[in-house]
Amino acid sequence: MNAREFYNRINKSEKDIIAEFINFLDGNEIDYCVIGGIGINAYCEPLITLDFDCVVFMESASDTVKILRKNKTFKVKKHPHTIEIRSEYSDLKIHVQSDKRYQPFLKRAKYRNVLGYNLKVAAKEDILRGKIREYSDPERNELKREKDLLDIKRLIAKYPRLKKLIPETPARAR
Repeated sequence: MNAREFYNRINKSEKDIIAEFINFLDGNEIDYCVIGGIGINAYCEPLITLDFDCVVFMESASDTVKILRKNKTFKVKKHPHTIEIRSEYSDLKIHVQSDKRYQPFLKRAKYRNVLGYNLKVAAKEDILRGKIREYSDPERNELKREKDLLDIKRLIAKYPRLKKLIPETPARAR
């Protein structure tokens, strides 16, 4: 069993939802990049996640939602800062960030192999910035914040030079 088959089995996928979603984006010429846990997995030893977080070119976002709603594989739900995409064929949750602060990530993204997929992944510096932003959000679920902190620690352990991107806090300044 290869990494891709393993990941699809973990997500209880009857179809390769990631491949279908990426083919959808590519086929509609929608620029994207992967962030979040899958993005971290491009740079560190992989951990399993049931989320696939990404950014799409903002001007394409409303068209993306319209086109996806016509596709029978995907169910789309809009939230204040994300578009959630699910499928009855998988437990995987795709989250498209609609926060405009993620848009600059697109121009620095590069293709990388992640769990058997060739994906356009945000730069590790950008992924770290996103994780810091998420971790710093006091409204965010406590367990998700803990996962964000773990992801920050994983990146810093692998790339110590990234520590300079961590903002100064009273605890860190000591």
